[in-house]
Amino acid sequence: MPREAEVSVNEREFIYQALQENIRLDGRALDVFRPLELTFGDEYGVADVQLGKTRVIARISADVTAPLPERKFDGIFQIITEFSPMASPAFEVGRPTDAEVILSRILEKAIRRSNALDTESLCIIAGLKCFALRADVHIVDHDGGLIDASCIAVMAALQHFRRPDVIVEGEKATILSAREREPIPLSILHQPLCVTFSYYEDGDIFLVDANLAEEQVRQGEVIVTMNRHGEVCQVAKYGGATVDPLALLNCTNVALEKVKELSKYIQNRLEEDAKKKDAGGLMAELSAENDR
Repeated sequence: MPREAEVSVNEREFIYQALQENIRLDGRALDVFRPLELTFGDEYGVADVQLGKTRVIARISADVTAPLPERKFDGIFQIITEFSPMASPAFEVGRPTDAEVILSRILEKAIRRSNALDTESLCIIAGLKCFALRADVHIVDHDGGLIDASCIAVMAALQHFRRPDVIVEGEKATILSAREREPIPLSILHQPLCVTFSYYEDGDIFLVDANLAEEQVRQGEVIVTMNRHGEVCQVAKYGGATVDPLALLNCTNVALEKVKELSKYIQNRLEEDAKKKDAGGLMAELSAENDR
C-alpha cells in the first residue's frame, strides 16, 4: 500500500529542537493558523478553502426524496469525503486510509450530530417528500490541517448554498426554478468549527494548525469543535500520550478565540460574495427588465 514520504531522523530532531525553543519551521507562533483563503464558486454551495498549501473544496447538492421512515418530519443531510490520489501518494481511490476515516467521523460529529443544520426546515410534505442535502468534500492538496480546512469548507458551503423554493398543494409539491422564484438560504442553527492541536514532549508543547511535517512527528492530537458562542460540540483525542486536564482547558480557550476569528472571516467573505452576485445576478437582470 502506498505511504506518505516520512521525515528523516535528522528532520525529526531538528523540528523537536526548534519547538523546544518555541520556533516553527515557517516562522509562525505556536498558536497561529497558516494564511487562509476562502473563495466561492459561481453556483451556490461551492466553497474552496486554502489553508497554507492544503486545499479542500466542498460542494453542496440537493435532491427531493422520501424522508427516512423513523424521521418523517426531517430532511436528510450527509457528508461524503473523497481523498484524491493527486493530493498525496498515500491516498488511493476505494481504499480509505486512517486519515479519511478520522476525518469522516469528526465532520459527522462536529456538523451533523451537533445539529448545525436545521433538518426540519428541509421537510416538504411530512412522511412523503423532503430535501436530501449532500456535502461532498474533495481533498485536492494535503499539507496537514485537513480536519480544520474541511470543517471550514463544509460550513462555508452550507451558508452559501440556496435551495429551490417549493409550492405545496395538498400532497403535490412543485419545485420552482431560480428564474421563477429566488432560492432560499438554509436554516443554520449554529456554526461549529474545528481547531486541531498537535502536542509534543508529553503534552508540554501544543501547536495550532500543524503542517504535514509537524503532524508526522507529533505524539498525538486534540481536536476541539466549538461555535463562536463558546459552546463545545466535541473534543476528540488521537495518539498515545496523555493530556493534562489544565492543558485541555487551555486548548478550549485558545480554540474559542480562533473560532471567533474564523467565523468573522467566513461571514465577511459571504457578504462580499453576496454583493458581487447582486451586482450582476438575477436582481440586476430583473431591475434592467423593469427599466426597459
